[in-house]
Amino acid sequence: MEPRNQKTAASNGGLFSLRVFGVPVRFHFTFVLFVIFLAVIGLEGPSGAQAAIYVLALFGSVLLHEFGHSFVSRRYGIRTIEIVLFPIGGVARLERNPKPAEELWIALAGPAVNIVIAGVLIGLAAGLFGSLDWDQVFRRRGGNLLGQVALGNIVLALFNLLPAFPMDGGRVLRSMLALKYGESQATELAAKAGRILAIGMGLYGLISANYMLIFIAFFVYLGAAQESAALMGRQLTQGVPVSAAMITDFRTLSHGQTIRDAANLLLATSQQDFPVMSGSNVIGLLSRGTLLRAMAQEGPDSYVAGVMERDFLRLDPRMDLSEAMLLLAQAGTCALVMEGEELRGLLTAENLTEFLLLRRLDRTNVERA
Repeated sequence: MEPRNQKTAASNGGLFSLRVFGVPVRFHFTFVLFVIFLAVIGLEGPSGAQAAIYVLALFGSVLLHEFGHSFVSRRYGIRTIEIVLFPIGGVARLERNPKPAEELWIALAGPAVNIVIAGVLIGLAAGLFGSLDWDQVFRRRGGNLLGQVALGNIVLALFNLLPAFPMDGGRVLRSMLALKYGESQATELAAKAGRILAIGMGLYGLISANYMLIFIAFFVYLGAAQESAALMGRQLTQGVPVSAAMITDFRTLSHGQTIRDAANLLLATSQQDFPVMSGSNVIGLLSRGTLLRAMAQEGPDSYVAGVMERDFLRLDPRMDLSEAMLLLAQAGTCALVMEGEELRGLLTAENLTEFLLLRRLDRTNVERA
């Protein structure tokens, strides 16, 4: 388990996380609900154990798919911040956006893993049973679990190769379009293709009463919309220093103050996160969530120094805001902006959102003028 990411997971819809090969893997709450849903459906039938193994094997394949992206990105010197598992697949969050040629191979690595898994399972099934009855495999009849998991991996590979965001095929499409049109226009085109695909899938799901397809279409549309939003965020923050968006009018707590003192400051101001000081040195960060938990568990007379977070995100005021956004998304809701050991300001998710909104409105007004 990775305790440091518990707050991050909760704030971003995750339930828990763990480390696999040194990479944090976070399970989105919708992923867990989906697994429970499939397990209940499978256990209602006569082969409940086989259905459970099938579901676990497929999600294991999804995880290996994401590690395929992670391993290839590492070859290009790009670290994987985390892997988030959703009901229709996973997302490997990278520390920086790869170049078009890098993105092409990183995107193809995931489906390639599924094809390799399918090939190994088909070869194993052929060695054990002589041949595969594909009619039974497609109808999910009989006990050929190896063939069914192999088919599932083939479907995963083909689905992810659809040329639309957020699938890998959309990233392949963007990498190829970026060579001619640039990243911004290429991302918009790939995201638009994702939204069109999602709408088409959703309409077909409604007509055919295929609610699973509607469910998938919703996540595809959401992923495409998030990619467009992320692009807008990068465009509005590239070349802008962290100091331009940080809060400079803030309050601090002393390490000798109590939780009651912190609660009074929380009520008296609009601030939600407080740097904890020992003299002129920053020694920790007390967030609203930590304060409330400490109030309930430790009591109002406990000291701030005993519950504060000592491992907090530090940002240089000269850092590019587009890079800081990625770090803040992983760390939680607040980062301390420090020049050496001197505290300069706070960067929070809330004021960053306000900064982006104002920048976007300003750009819109300039374009209209």
